Amino acid sequence: MRTRASKRQDVDDFIESARRAVEHTIGEPIVPHKKNPHAVALSKLGASKGGKTRAAMLKPEERSAIALRAARARWGKRKH
Repeated sequence: MRTRASKRQDVDDFIESARRAVEHTIGEPIVPHKKNPHAVALSKLGASKGGKTRAAMLKPEERSAIALRAARARWGKRKH
């Protein structure tokens, strides 16, 4: 039986082959879109604060209720 990793490899190979075919057809390489490093750094600054700040503002009972709902959602799923 094939593993998930090997299935992803097949998809990656297909995508790579398609990219090479397009590059050959148009006669120039396709340059992938690069992220703006300043925007990435700014996003990381805000992301690291968001959850901690929200948790600090919640009452212990509210945090407990959120955790309980998350645990029920995680463990309450039925497998077919």
